[in-house]
Amino acid sequence: MKKNHLILSILLVGIAFGTSWAIRGQFGHEPGAAFAGIIGVAALLLVARREDWHNKMLPIIAAGAIGWGTTGMISYGMVVGYCRALDLLNSTYGFLSLFVIGGLFGLIGGGLVGLSLNSTSANRVKWPSLVAEMAGGGLIGYYFLIEQAELLMTPPRSEAWAICLGAGAAMVWHMVRNGFSPALRVAFYAMLGAGFGFSFGNLLQTTGNVLQLHFNMWNVMEYNIGFWGGSGMAYGVFTSAWPTETDAPKKYENNLSLMIILLIVPLLVWKDAFMASDLMKSNFIQNDVSKALFLTLLTFAILVAMNLIVRLKLIGKTSYGSSEVMTLFLVLFSTYIVWSYLVTGMFMGNFRSEQPLYVVNLIAFLILSGKSKSPFQVNQSLKFYPKDRWALYFGLTLAIILLLPIISQLMHGGIPNANMRFPIQP
Repeated sequence: MKKNHLILSILLVGIAFGTSWAIRGQFGHEPGAAFAGIIGVAALLLVARREDWHNKMLPIIAAGAIGWGTTGMISYGMVVGYCRALDLLNSTYGFLSLFVIGGLFGLIGGGLVGLSLNSTSANRVKWPSLVAEMAGGGLIGYYFLIEQAELLMTPPRSEAWAICLGAGAAMVWHMVRNGFSPALRVAFYAMLGAGFGFSFGNLLQTTGNVLQLHFNMWNVMEYNIGFWGGSGMAYGVFTSAWPTETDAPKKYENNLSLMIILLIVPLLVWKDAFMASDLMKSNFIQNDVSKALFLTLLTFAILVAMNLIVRLKLIGKTSYGSSEVMTLFLVLFSTYIVWSYLVTGMFMGNFRSEQPLYVVNLIAFLILSGKSKSPFQVNQSLKFYPKDRWALYFGLTLAIILLLPIISQLMHGGIPNANMRFPIQP
């Protein structure tokens, strides 16, 4: 039974993160990924049931937003097309590239969350130094990998993956130098989970297309990177030994974090998705100025209401508990779901079959989380998980990834929108 409680805790984070990442598909880029990161990390804190983490929930969630949002700069549309190629070379290249891209999402996203959890008064993360190191690593990575070695993953698209790889490497080196071993575990398992999830999700997308399922299979792929990446992050967190933080975050840390969570990230998502000029181009608005303007104002009113509800819950509080985490989680998750319905025109007759599942997943999370116990209480008497063998786990995951293009090739004789990275001579 104790083992089951740990598995349930990991599953719950996977469900929340998978759903938020699927919703992110309607928004995209860095802000959309950051919003999904906020929801996923809030779910992690709820399931963890650690009072010291609840008290510093805002910096932890803000770190998750920045970490999972940063790699939203990576372009992967072309890579999905490589997976659809008829030849094994291009298909394998595509699946491996998705493994790299998904892995970078998990590495930086899980890594910054892990560092935030690992940062205590006894061994504080020097965030300005870390940011400078990651920025420098990103520039160096791009210069050598793209400008000098010309290792182009998705020409002629952006090669921002190299920036993220350099930044991720700098982050790992910072962890190793400063003794943040638990954070390093989280980064590793989140990397494996998100990398596997992206590749495996693409295989599921191919399967759905071959079977001609009337479902948004692209959304299935997005759900998978969130589910497996969130599960990997949760496994790393729940099976690590963490120091206890006795000091509350400084007021400016909470204020800055709250600004990132409630204002900066949501406002950027709103700006990218709900400007009347952009909405006019959608098929459900059809150049109707009044409808577009109404939707712009309605979604901004939701943004204001979201801020008011959360701030009223937090105002005057000198410490936070599970109630405050739950409020933030529910309000932001609900906002993201409603915004996804509005941006796709669900309330104007443009129904999409996957969208009711967002609410189903949220309800399932709430019901199951009420039955879960703290995974850390479980770990005091249970050591069922295997000892870390990182090279073995990485090798096994890579072996599975290499099987996916073979399975994909056996399923289809050609899929629309296939791309060729390496031209094959007839």
